[in-house]
Order: sequence, then C-alpha cells, then structure tokens
Amino acid sequence: MSATLPSDGAGPSGAAATDGTRGRFPLDTVYQAARMYYLEDATQNEIAARLGVSRPTVSRLVSEARRVGLVRIEVVDPFQDETVALAERLRVVLGLQAVYVAAVTHAATLGVDLAEPVAAAVEAMGLVPGDAVLMSSGSTVHAIAHGAMPPMPGVQLVPTVGGQADPNQWFQTNEITRAAAERSGAIPAFLFAQALPSEALRASLDEDPAFQHVVGLWGRAKGAVLGIGAPVVTRGAMARGLPVDDAVFDRATGDVCLNFTDPDGAPIEFPGSDRMVRTSREVLAAVPHAVGVAVGPVKVPSIISAVRGRLVNELVTDAATARALLDAFA
Repeated sequence: MSATLPSDGAGPSGAAATDGTRGRFPLDTVYQAARMYYLEDATQNEIAARLGVSRPTVSRLVSEARRVGLVRIEVVDPFQDETVALAERLRVVLGLQAVYVAAVTHAATLGVDLAEPVAAAVEAMGLVPGDAVLMSSGSTVHAIAHGAMPPMPGVQLVPTVGGQADPNQWFQTNEITRAAAERSGAIPAFLFAQALPSEALRASLDEDPAFQHVVGLWGRAKGAVLGIGAPVVTRGAMARGLPVDDAVFDRATGDVCLNFTDPDGAPIEFPGSDRMVRTSREVLAAVPHAVGVAVGPVKVPSIISAVRGRLVNELVTDAATARALLDAFA
C-alpha cells in the first residue's frame, strides 16, 4: 500500500474545492498532519507534539485527510508485474495474439479467479451489440459462465457443440450459454442437438432452420471462449455418445469444441466424427479472437496441441500453468 499527497501549495485549496464541505479542522492543519504521518513516517505522538494537539486529535486529522481527498491510498497487486511478464513471454513462445494470466486459481473458485483475465480478453475483442461470441463446453468454461462473465450487452452468445440433455453439467452447452448470457447481459442462442447424433438425426438437423441459424452465427463470430480439454486418458468423463473405448482416443492430447488433436495438433478422427455437432477446425481458425482457457499442469500438452492445431489464437491461464508451459519449451 502507498499513499500520495498533493503539493503543499495546491493540496488544501484543491481538497476544499473537491470535497465541497467544511471540515472540523483547518485544512492546513489536516495537510500538515497527513504529510508528517504518511511522508515523514512520524508517529502520532511526534505529530501531536509538533502541532500542539492531543494524540486522539492526530488520529482524527489523519482520517480527515483521507476523507477530503488529501491522501490517496493505492493497494498494489504484488503479482501484477510477474503475471504481465509471464503473459508476454508465453505469448512470444507460443506465437499467440495475446495471453492473459491470473496470479492464482483454485478449483473451488475458478470462475472468480479467472474473472479479470477473461474480462481483459473480452474487452480486447471490441464487441458491439449484434456481434457473436462462441462458448464451448467443459468444466473451466462452466466455471467462467457461472462466475467470470464481463458485461456484453446485446452480444449473441452461441454454443459451439451439441450437448442437449447430457447428464454431465460440464457438457450441457445450452445451460452454460444461458448462464453466461444471464451474467453478462448477452443474448443466448441454443443448440438442440446431441454431440454425436445418429445419421438420420444429423441429416434432419442439416435441414432445420434453427440449427442452420446457429451454424451461421459460428461463421461470423468475432470472438470465442473455448475450453481446452485435457488428454483423454486423464479424464473422468467425456461428452455423451463418444466412443471412448476406441483406441484412437489414447493418442488424443486434448480437444477444443470436440475437435480432438494429437501432440502435433493434427486432427484425430474416429467412427462417427464426420457427423458430430461441433464448430469445425476451419471455422475456429477464422475467429478473430479465439480465446482458449485452461489451467493446471495436466493441460500443458493440451494447450500446446491446441495452439499447433490453430484451434485457439489467444490464451487465458494462471501463473503456475504459464510457468509449466515455458518449462516445456526450455
């Protein structure tokens, strides 16, 4: 914490004009007490002796100085410089447009912990009413939707994958989109489809005007908030309907919007992947601000794979994950 005072000549008159009220003490006395206390580190007893007042009066003088604006208190984030430096180093190493780093995160407070970097990423999108922003599924995006969404009035939030009636809340994409819109003032769109529909259902979806409307929003999205999934072999759950027993998933380093990738970012296909309801790799690569969100050392290979596959071009993470990513390239 630091404190600053106006200059001796300008302080009292400036404070009087700003405050607009008459204090209990002469402003010159208030100023002198504050100057000695904050700038000279004088004790209240020393100030009392020098000003010829009691010690309780000194305490009141110092409080008055803050009340009328003679003292400005600044609380400095001790991690700010580190997170800014980490973000810039990681941006260069990964070749991304931007990286936003939270100092610390915890699973129980993830949405709150990521609120500031997510807000910075959304602000950089330069959104206006009518723009579209994509929302993926996953536990991190679920946490953001319920606790870290900045104001986005009039913006359309659009789910990127099917997940209607999925038993796992992390994959209920309509609910994630609805919660994010409720907290941000955005307008939600909904996708009434499973992640992996049958061939007949997929054919009917392609003819459905509501489905085609959402697909059209995918193609003109200005930004996206995209969870980066962990390596499949480390996961406790997957989206409903995926053939998780297929050996091909053993090579899956992660996914973005159910676009699974190997360590080099190349696509991993499997039976039924051609009819999946998901925003394609090509569409994601064209989004101006495709912000991947991921935290935790287990996500390091997944993040690298997503970047190599051009599934994201920006990143929100925390300091611990950022350092682990930099170590991976050391």
